[in-house]
Amino acid sequence: MFGCRKAKLQCVYQAPPSRKRQRSSFEDVHERLVRYERILRDNNLLHTTSVSTPYSQKTEASAASTRNPTPNPDSQPTSSGKFLSADGKSRYHDSVLLDAEEGDLCEVSDSDQDDSPRKDTRADESTPTDLLGVLAAQTISGSIHGSTQSITGQHPDHEEATKLWNAYVHNVEPLCKVLHIPTVTEMVDAVSKQPSVASKSDECLIFVIYYFAVFSMSDADCVQKFNQQRNYLMSKYRTAVHQALINASWLKTTSMPVLQAYTLFLITMRTQIDFDTFWILTGIAIRIAQRMGLHRDGETLGLPPFEVQMRRRLFWQLLPLDSYASQVSGTGIVLSPNSWDTKQPLNINDDQIFPGMSEPPLEQGNSTEMIFCLSRMELSNFYIRTGVKLKEVGGTVQFKDAEDIERLIDQVEDLIETKFLRYCDILNPLHFFTTGIVRPATNAVRLRARMPLLMTQTITDAQRRDICALAARILDTTSAIYGNPGMRKYRWQTQAFFLWDALLCILRSIADVGFYSASELHTSWGKVADVYSNHEELVKGRRTLHVTIGKLTLKDWLANPSSQSAPEPTFITALRAQHEPKVSRYRQQESMDERGEIIKLADGPDFDEVFGNIDGTSLDLNGGFDPSDWVFWDQLC
Repeated sequence: MFGCRKAKLQCVYQAPPSRKRQRSSFEDVHERLVRYERILRDNNLLHTTSVSTPYSQKTEASAASTRNPTPNPDSQPTSSGKFLSADGKSRYHDSVLLDAEEGDLCEVSDSDQDDSPRKDTRADESTPTDLLGVLAAQTISGSIHGSTQSITGQHPDHEEATKLWNAYVHNVEPLCKVLHIPTVTEMVDAVSKQPSVASKSDECLIFVIYYFAVFSMSDADCVQKFNQQRNYLMSKYRTAVHQALINASWLKTTSMPVLQAYTLFLITMRTQIDFDTFWILTGIAIRIAQRMGLHRDGETLGLPPFEVQMRRRLFWQLLPLDSYASQVSGTGIVLSPNSWDTKQPLNINDDQIFPGMSEPPLEQGNSTEMIFCLSRMELSNFYIRTGVKLKEVGGTVQFKDAEDIERLIDQVEDLIETKFLRYCDILNPLHFFTTGIVRPATNAVRLRARMPLLMTQTITDAQRRDICALAARILDTTSAIYGNPGMRKYRWQTQAFFLWDALLCILRSIADVGFYSASELHTSWGKVADVYSNHEELVKGRRTLHVTIGKLTLKDWLANPSSQSAPEPTFITALRAQHEPKVSRYRQQESMDERGEIIKLADGPDFDEVFGNIDGTSLDLNGGFDPSDWVFWDQLC
């Protein structure tokens, strides 16, 4: 007012604007809570029966669902994620807590895989390279802390690199169709001539190729071709693989070559490290694959045809690997079939696809380079999608009846025979191997379905003989693969897959003195001897599974030896040396019946101990196996 009088102006009073009511922190928190509840509920992550706040009740009617809240298990999963791809790298985001309003997706870039070295710190050179678990931990730690170092000096010369690449193509590639051979051939040739031109992704891939090549060879082959022991070469290239992964920041990678390399490395690790560590390392591969969007089919994402096929090949190598790792570690946690929609790769040869192609390739109606992998994928898909061992209903596990299992096995067997096996030429090593693996695989499933009957008191002799005949066919086919000289190049694969169900079935029948005639007993012991000659880990191995089978075998021999075996078989002598000196647990306590036959051994493992309860529901062989694990199936796949 004083200012108006001084300026000789008419004074007009204006009321101050009303102050806005300040939002209380209580309201702010609850509105955010409502929003988060809506997001979780829309994505089927919050049960509708959950107690809602008064605020959520007000906004519930207006909440719009962004996804299918009730996924149909028979339908393909609905994809609402976002996919970014550039320069051979890809990134997939499918976060229920990431709204467009909240923030943008990070771009696919080289910022987390910069080729410029961050720090040149040497790893502890005193660490034994054969301690794979320790090296695996160091690889993870090194990737986190960025302890990169140059491995250019670890590359072999061009001549040796060419031999290693040829060994990989000859021994490994037909069974692991992860790479595109024409493209990788050019890369290997260029890098082997000038190692300094290799990118960090290329180094991961090329050193895994070298390592896998040596892994697939015998010691004699390594000495003949490279004038070096196999163990030395494996140690050399394994160390290089670990460092290449660290250099490529593999835990943060979005690069296909890096994930391809890591997947191939995991395949070699199946039999070399403990199950629990392998499960963790496989889980890392699955997470990287999900980050790259491999669990979504490339066609749906609009990718070029070449990338579509290569992504499918890689994902379908990871699926059974994840399943195997989950089962042998005892967790049983695998990717849900409803969490991915990636189709199987086409039945084509490598020369039908190439980078930059614009039209999808035409699928072949006969045998191709993919015959083994596709046959295995059909088995894996049957296991995963059909749920041959179990089905989930309302979160509980229920077993299907035996007739249903047999019918499903017949269906997948007919499918594989029609699509692949009928085109096999047994003179072709790959075709022979495919037939020799796939047919026993289906018989192995049948055997596992019938195993509970074997452990009941009501089984008839005819039923037991039928089961034993099935087990014998499995062992015979496996022995045929080992006995074929053309299969030696695939020995690395056959060593990793061991149908212990069939062996245990035969051992159980041998333990029943009088079940086999003298000639049948001699034949059965011959089949057991073949298994031991092909799997030295049954004598030398320390895993619970191998030790338990060894004890059972020795117990059976002491109770019911073959009268036609003189002198004593070498594997029995080896088992005696392995188990008898520790505790005299296999000294015979000759409890005789009226026929004078040995019916009991002191302290030896009993089949009920191996198979658990009489119905086979509590098998415990290596940290919690049971029949629902079906570990043999995952080993096949």
